[in-house]
Formats: sequence, C-alpha cells, structure tokens
Amino acid sequence: VVLAYGAESDRVVGIPGEDLKGVHSAREFVWWYNGHPDGRNLDPDLKNTDTAVILGQGNVALDVARILLRPTSELAITDIASHALTALEQSSIRKVYLVGRRGPVQAACTAKELREVLGIKDLYIHIKETDLKITPADEEEMKNSRIHRRIYELLSKAATAGPSQPSSGQRELHFVFFRQPDRFLESYDKKGYVSGVHLEKTGLKGIGSGKQIAIGTGQFENLSCGIVLKSIGYKSVPVDDLPFDNQKGVVPNLKGRVLSDNSGDPTSFENGLYVCGWLKRGPTGIIATNLYCAEETVASLSEDLELGVLASTTRLPKLGRDGLLQILDNRNVRVVPFSAWERIDKEEKRLGGLRNKPREKLTSWEELLKVAGSK
Repeated sequence: VVLAYGAESDRVVGIPGEDLKGVHSAREFVWWYNGHPDGRNLDPDLKNTDTAVILGQGNVALDVARILLRPTSELAITDIASHALTALEQSSIRKVYLVGRRGPVQAACTAKELREVLGIKDLYIHIKETDLKITPADEEEMKNSRIHRRIYELLSKAATAGPSQPSSGQRELHFVFFRQPDRFLESYDKKGYVSGVHLEKTGLKGIGSGKQIAIGTGQFENLSCGIVLKSIGYKSVPVDDLPFDNQKGVVPNLKGRVLSDNSGDPTSFENGLYVCGWLKRGPTGIIATNLYCAEETVASLSEDLELGVLASTTRLPKLGRDGLLQILDNRNVRVVPFSAWERIDKEEKRLGGLRNKPREKLTSWEELLKVAGSK
C-alpha cells in the first residue's frame, strides 16, 4: 500500500521582478512566524516600510494580514515564535493591502478567518463601494454557495460600519479587488529591492455553471510598498510513476483510490495506491477539511483490506514496520517516534510557561533533535 501526499509550489510564474528583495512567499512567512525551522532565517524587513501588499485573499493571506496588523501585546500570549514577535514589535507596517484578481463574491477565504481579521482592535477597513456592486452572475454564484454569500455580507458590512477615513496612527487594511500583478517594481533608491507592484485591472468572464474567471483589461496602476507576500494558491507537482491530471493538479482518484487515468472509470484502479490531501482534491479547505479527506481515504483502504482487494501477490512474508525502519536506516533517515515528539511537546510547554505562553517553540532542527533524543 502506498499513500501519496505530494508537494506544492506557490511561485508566481513569469512575473518580472519576482526575485527582488522584499518579495516573499506567504508560505515562507507563515513558517517564519510559526517557528518552522526552515523559515527561521527568512528575516523579512518590517522596519523600513509602512506598507505591505499581500497577493491573494484566501485564508493564508488573511492570516498573514492578521499577524501584521494585530497588536503585539495580544500576539505575545500566543505560541508565535519569539524571533517573529521581536520583529513585529519593531515593525513599521501600518497599511496592508489584500489584492485579489476577482471580486468580493469570489474571495477564497472562509467566514471564520475573515471575521477574525475584521475583528482586530482599532483597525480601519477600506473597501471601494464600486467593488461591492454585484451582477446577475454574482447573484448566481451566491445562490449556489452559502459561503460566498456570507463572505460578501461580511465585507459589505465592514465597508460601511466604520469611519470614512482612518484616524492618525491607526492601522489600515485595504481590500483591493479586480487587480492582478503584472510585474514587481524595483526601487530607484535601493537597487535590487521591491518598491511596489504594477497591477492590471481585471473584469469577470462567465465560464458556465455559475463560475467566473478574471481577465485582464489592459488598464494598469501602481501600488507602492516595501514588502510583498505572495499568497495566490498552490499547485501540486507530479510524483514519479504516479498518474497525474496536469490541468487540475491532482492525482485522479475516487474516494482516495488512485485511478490509472482521468476518465473517472471506477474499474481502472491502481491496486494498492491511495492518495490524500491537496494531491487528492486540490489546494482547498482548512485543517478540518484535511481530516475528512484523510478519513475518506483510510475508509477506502480499510474497505479494500476487508474485501481482499489488497491480498498479497507474493508468498514472501511482509516485513511491515521493521522492514520500513530498515529501509529508512539504509537511507540514513533519522526517525523521530511519537515518544520523542512527546518530549518536544513537554519541553515547549515548559518553556512557554516561563513566559506566560501556551508554548515556546523550538525553532532549529538541532534543538528539536536534541530534545527528541533526551531521556
């Protein structure tokens, strides 16, 4: 039995200026403030600009905006990584722009995450009134999706609930709809650094079944900033020798059972191959969505076991866990068992208790492996 998870890429392909300093992946930024060892050294410059642009309006984009705008006194009692908290305490960011290719009806976030951002204390929210105008096609989308309707209602309410102008020193969150990045602009003063985004205005085009896509209009404008965070979604990449649907970016499957092609024919199962996560369904959903997704795949696997579909094709004994551990040892892969994770968990909670935090995350592989190996 093989379970495939896959890998994802979040690079904005083909956008000139993407390699300028100050342009970051939102994924790496999330790793940075969540204490992922691979993101520890990101070191985003939050001091030398008051404006950040986030490309995307999904849950990750909203979470990044929340971290940049939420009072650090509130972040200090969370499990945020200490190096990130220190940087945010010294941050000069006061304006955040959330840029989306489509309109408020099509925003890819969920209501819970949007409410959290809109509920940040003493935050000025700006949404253009013209962006909130809806078309019959928008109505059709909201009719077919309760989530889309709820998102639109929350944004409409936020647009009218506050003052028309921010007060002095107030932090600002601007929702920018119907715009897509054309290129990243280089600073005249600091060679090699980003100074803004050249945006193309977009319009919506129906593609049937209540769906609309963004198309460029040939009209452009600049949005100045000192840091850009790309959060425009992910696309899975193929796994060697595994069927793959390049258009959808998923492994063709039926309830987690891998299919040999994209026809959906349930008789074309790849025996013993299963898939879950974004490689199974695409980059959508929240943690709970992944839970249901995994449960469905495991249910399919269990059903096949009971039906004898996974009966061995050889009489040789299966080595099971011991065989897997031997393979990993041969490849010099260090295994961290659950008992070692429990030691890490206990130590992080102990360190957090000293700082009135739920936990103090260990943010280097050396620290993690040292605690994991302790007795």
